Amino acid sequence: MPNADHNWQGDLLRDLKRPGPAGTPAAQEARRPAVPPARTEPATQAPAARTWPGTPTPPPTPDSLPVLDQAMAAVARRPVRGEAVAVRAARAVRRIVSGSAAREVAALTRTAEVLQQPVTTGRQIAVTSIRGGAGKTTVTALLGTTYAHYRQDPVLLVEADPALGSLPLRLGAEALRWTTADLADIAVPQMSLLDVTGYLTQLPDNAWLLPGSQGRIGAMIDTVTYERVMVALRRYFGVTVVDCETLPAEVARVALSAAQARVLAAPATLDGVTSTYAVLQWLRALPPHVIEGTVVALSVMTPRPGIDLDAAAERLATTGARVRVLPYDRHLAAGGPLRTGLLSRPARLAATGLAAEVFELSQKRR
Repeated sequence: MPNADHNWQGDLLRDLKRPGPAGTPAAQEARRPAVPPARTEPATQAPAARTWPGTPTPPPTPDSLPVLDQAMAAVARRPVRGEAVAVRAARAVRRIVSGSAAREVAALTRTAEVLQQPVTTGRQIAVTSIRGGAGKTTVTALLGTTYAHYRQDPVLLVEADPALGSLPLRLGAEALRWTTADLADIAVPQMSLLDVTGYLTQLPDNAWLLPGSQGRIGAMIDTVTYERVMVALRRYFGVTVVDCETLPAEVARVALSAAQARVLAAPATLDGVTSTYAVLQWLRALPPHVIEGTVVALSVMTPRPGIDLDAAAERLATTGARVRVLPYDRHLAAGGPLRTGLLSRPARLAATGLAAEVFELSQKRR
């Protein structure tokens, strides 16, 4: 592992920007105010996996498969903005009249300073939930794109929920080739960052995706495979965000214990809050740093939630976990590829605040 006196992040960025093997994408050099559609892996045949002396023969290069076939892609409608025009206009007028714009700028500046803090070892953040449909993958995508936008070091998003997980779709990837299980049999300490990124799907803002499957039922990840991949990749990326299986799956429990910070996604419903509270009580029985490094992302799924959000957040916070509310957003609710430029202002601010708090908690664990 690099030490605090060695500028490993600068070395990684210089390594990434140098020309690499054929088919290896180059790092983007500039940050953009809004995330454009994700660039995808070329459809042409990928270069053969490199080998090193004394290492097993790597598996054959898999075919590149589309995330969505043409027929299914035709079902999707045009992405919508998170808020209606009238709502955005009314909010802009209120900001001008109330003079809150300056306060928001100051708050965003402080948040950006937190998100841009350097790390001496890669931070791993695990995102899970108690059941499907809780917004787990959406929260993972929001965290990953936020870190990639604000940070200069490479950011990795790992899909450890391979049972038809939707992370590649949410991130706008169009084609997939290598998966988490594939890389577990390939990654060795001799590999450079350029070697590693040749097996990943490039996303905007120096972010990378390692999918859990190619959309096929039956692809599974066991704890041994997960640990091998995470140990091998940790030194290459400043922040790694993991989209885990739902609890109480074994890989999810391993990911929670190994991560420096944890996010528990929960829908803002009565049953969602109740089941999440039970999970937090279980986490309290573990070593204290687990619950202290956990943030609940309470996602509002409808324009009019059926619970008192403030009371729900207060109740969940009694367990010792932090709680952040992600407000309703039409763009997020549509379930398609995430375009941060289409998010409502409240949703963007909430996602940025969540990312900053989670990252700050991760810095407290070594």
